[in-house]
Amino acid sequence: MRRHDRDRFQTVLFAPAARREALFALYAFNYEIARVRERVTEPTLGRIRLEWWRETIAAAYEDGPVRRHDVVDALTDAIRVHGPTREHFDRLIDAREQDLAEQGPTSLAGLEDYAEAASARLIYLALEILGVHDLTARQAGLHVGIAYGLAGLLRAMPHQARASRPLVPAEVAAAASRHLALARGLRSAVARGALPALLPAIVAERYLKAARAGGLRSVRQDRDNP
Repeated sequence: MRRHDRDRFQTVLFAPAARREALFALYAFNYEIARVRERVTEPTLGRIRLEWWRETIAAAYEDGPVRRHDVVDALTDAIRVHGPTREHFDRLIDAREQDLAEQGPTSLAGLEDYAEAASARLIYLALEILGVHDLTARQAGLHVGIAYGLAGLLRAMPHQARASRPLVPAEVAAAASRHLALARGLRSAVARGALPALLPAIVAERYLKAARAGGLRSVRQDRDNP
């Protein structure tokens, strides 16, 4: 986890000790599905892998046995102890299925919808594992998640260009900054316990500053963790 998703690994260190293993499991799951596109040679194989995860998540919500897998074992424990919303897992997997399409989102609204599914839903799950269920924290999570997701797309821009997936960097950066501002506006009303789930806001801001200061191509490419 530390090697594959350093940003989120560091956020977990701010969580109560009793919740850390569950968060590590959640982020390890996210890493597994985020890298499906890079690990397969054709979309059909990617869909098969994602379907495996759909079935595995479904089994985790039941009382019976689950498939043997290091991430699955830890994630099943997290699901059965903390009871996070299953729909969020489904939306995360849906987003990764979108990654397998030849044509990605071409409008800002489409990019924001993708970021909500691929990034904000992960924050919703982290909030629930932390025991935070209030609507203000979820709203902050929405904006932080979209900002982080859009910042991740900016980091991947060189790859996107080679894959003929045109994006408009200035527009994407402006939208990410707007969502960060909206999240900051909610800061005083958000429960302190939500902080570990919302720390990706700091990471997103750092990416955006790097993009503005050094140009898009100076921002390190990392497609695994948008």
